[in-house]
Amino acid sequence: MGSIIKEKIQGAVAWKGTDLAQDDSWIYNLSEKTIAVLENALFHVKQKGLQAPDFNKEDFPIQDLSNEVAYFVNELENGRGFLLIRGLPIERYTDEEASIIYWGLGLHMGIPVTQNARGDVLGHVIDQGLSLENPNVRGYQTKLHLPFHADGSDVVGLLSLRKAKSGGFSSIISSMAVYNEILEKYPEYLGILYRPFIFDRRGEEAPGESPVFTSPIFSYYGGKLSCRYVRTFIESAQVKTGTHLSKVEIEALDMLDSILHDENMHYNMMMEPGDMQFVNNYTMLHSRTLYEDYEEPERKRHLLRLWLTMPNGREIASDFAMYIDEHTGKPGRGGIPVRKKTAGGIVENLK
Repeated sequence: MGSIIKEKIQGAVAWKGTDLAQDDSWIYNLSEKTIAVLENALFHVKQKGLQAPDFNKEDFPIQDLSNEVAYFVNELENGRGFLLIRGLPIERYTDEEASIIYWGLGLHMGIPVTQNARGDVLGHVIDQGLSLENPNVRGYQTKLHLPFHADGSDVVGLLSLRKAKSGGFSSIISSMAVYNEILEKYPEYLGILYRPFIFDRRGEEAPGESPVFTSPIFSYYGGKLSCRYVRTFIESAQVKTGTHLSKVEIEALDMLDSILHDENMHYNMMMEPGDMQFVNNYTMLHSRTLYEDYEEPERKRHLLRLWLTMPNGREIASDFAMYIDEHTGKPGRGGIPVRKKTAGGIVENLK
């Protein structure tokens, strides 16, 4: 277990929901000039006959937006830890055109990494009629309420193509502000949250690989505090391994959940079509409310998702990593390793 930070986290990253409700400066509104640059880059990609995600950032020239991109990247790691970019006129574009703009912007912000063992780098968040009772189903494949959690990359991004008939609010919370609350009101549980918990890989492991991994919920490393929490994955891991949380561990998680559910702490937003949300997975947790969808497939709630490794992303402790990069020997900061079987039946790691 690493060192336990005993001082409150300061700065913009430790915001509360009540702060966002009183100040909308966290919404970045795209200017007509910016939209024109994005559309010119879209035209460039289409002229080459390319589609997302099968092109690189050189194919999507937005050098005129270098200052804006730099602001986005810095805000995610050193600012509030999230962005809501609003104003993309989604009604002008087909889904494919919108995906080109989104993918192209993401390429300039960071390196897209794989979101599952199949190697998907541009994910589709849409209800597939599945249930989380299946231990290998992940929440984005359902329309159910998703509890607060962090994804397996530096940053997760979402572009709203269409919203639901009702519901489907996106909820975010600063895990740094949550930490401050714990430090002030429940410091006796901090030691527990720095110890390793077992997390479920939800079917994303390679054949023969353990279906679980271990990680503390809070990790202080390199002068930065990081958080990983998905209670449902902790609980399903107990079932897969035949282990049980101790009484004090359950108390600690219940305490953590009580803070996450405090309406003063989190903030709910409806992502309108064209909105792009980016969230730092180490300093924020995100959630989604239950939603009712349209019957017609073409009207169903549909978001595109990116997982990004950021150029200014923090280093993380080895005991906090989901995997160790076999090429560098360093803790993996983003993406689920992609694996395939060779003709000889050997599993290869493609990361």
